[in-house]
Amino acid sequence: MILSIADWITIAVYFAAVFTIGFYFARKERDTHQYFLAGRNAGWFAVGASIFASNIGSEHFIGLAGSGADSGLAVGAYEMSAVYCILVLAWVFLPYYLKSKVFTMPEYLERRFNPGCRWFLTFISLFAYVFTKISVSLFAGAILIEAVIGWPPLVSAILLVLATGIYTIAGGLSAVIYTDMIQAFILIGGSVVLTVIGMEHVGGFAGLRAALPADFFHMIKPMNHQVYPWTGTIFGVFFLGIWYWCTDQVIVQRALGAKNLTHSRGSALFAAFLKITPIFILVLPGLIARALWSSEIATDPDMAYPLIVTKLMPAGLAGLMIAALLAALMSSLSAVFNSCSTLITMDIYRKVKPDSTEMKLVSVGRWVTAGIVVISIIWIPMIRLLSNQIYQYLQSIQAYIGAPITAVFLTGILWKRATGKAALATLITGGILGLVRFVTDILIKMNITSLGPLNIFTGYAFLNFAVIMFFFCVALMVVLSLYTQEKKSDDIENLTFSSRTMSAGVEKIWIWIHVGLSVLVGTIAFTIWTYFA
Repeated sequence: MILSIADWITIAVYFAAVFTIGFYFARKERDTHQYFLAGRNAGWFAVGASIFASNIGSEHFIGLAGSGADSGLAVGAYEMSAVYCILVLAWVFLPYYLKSKVFTMPEYLERRFNPGCRWFLTFISLFAYVFTKISVSLFAGAILIEAVIGWPPLVSAILLVLATGIYTIAGGLSAVIYTDMIQAFILIGGSVVLTVIGMEHVGGFAGLRAALPADFFHMIKPMNHQVYPWTGTIFGVFFLGIWYWCTDQVIVQRALGAKNLTHSRGSALFAAFLKITPIFILVLPGLIARALWSSEIATDPDMAYPLIVTKLMPAGLAGLMIAALLAALMSSLSAVFNSCSTLITMDIYRKVKPDSTEMKLVSVGRWVTAGIVVISIIWIPMIRLLSNQIYQYLQSIQAYIGAPITAVFLTGILWKRATGKAALATLITGGILGLVRFVTDILIKMNITSLGPLNIFTGYAFLNFAVIMFFFCVALMVVLSLYTQEKKSDDIENLTFSSRTMSAGVEKIWIWIHVGLSVLVGTIAFTIWTYFA
């Protein structure tokens, strides 16, 4: 793509805005609450936009558009299901997270259960962040940037990791939240412009329907569908979504930085509204690309978004689209950098050095972020060895570890009788079973089909496997809890379901507003889902 002077100015303004915000907050972050939780003083609008931007990475531009080009709107079920998962975050989880005043999700598990659960979730999360989220973001980002503007993947990845690391190290969560707020609307704005241009080229929605098979416009697939069985896209995606949206440090940390429950819940509802947009601005472009360049897409669906950007974006607007792609990559990277820093500092270093001062912990947090940046740069050459298959493998790792974590968190919040011994056993057992399924997937891809006893893990979609795993882990948690007894924590009321905690401290008018908004966003998502059923 040939960039005009206006395009370069747009890109320069974007970087200037990001760095200005980062260094502005670098002057203010003096204690752990300010550095890791934005002083617990962020407003609902900024936090909601940050939750959305943290979720939408460069892999979404590649993955959602590529899946749309390959099999239609079915992948949109992830986005619609996410809306309901965020509502669960707003109403079921946030009141207890905020009342317990935790910094991290592993810290919540320790207070609810025991230190073993905390250590397990800390190390599982760090492994997943460093070796999957960072890898996947950089891999997808390298594809986009090379295809769109021709920058060498290694060079562009190093520059973007350094740029993201600088403002994340400097300003902590405040910098991440407020840069995310800008980035969210840049990536939405650029994507909307591109989608509108694409729809004009295919003759509107009627032209798009005429150009593609009818099943491309159905989200609900048969139960035996290899990738999107309806049981998996309705139940499996929801259970995995609870893990991602309600218990994952990257997402929840932003909501913990809100001023109070009113703002925290409001931020979640705002993020839920924004989460409706990807099906139209990321999945739909994949269908447009398939309609316009069917032969090219057939060989490599993941090139759908780069194709539509390079072939349709007019001169003068290309800078906006490139800024949107950079925003997606940098917002997801900064979210992971900041969360890794929080986990290592607050869940590991503070446990080992409990007498550390606030200034010392902030300093450690900055050095840890710098270390994660260095690890990311060292890892970059490996990304060149990744194939699209391995990209899918990395995504599936997160799917396989999500079910037991979801089961433990949900059971722990909703049932006071749940015990720490049961929780730790469930996490370990579920993790082992998920690992076995992951290994069997790899062996099958290598054409090793005689797996002996491991064959019981194959033969059905991984989303259906997630459903089975979730119910198995809940059952295991309940049975083990009934056969183990423990002394309950003194603040068990702050950590488990109580009608008094659900809206404690929230004015009644805001409760009704939040209820109305929840019904509205849930109805919109349900309408879209059923329309494309």
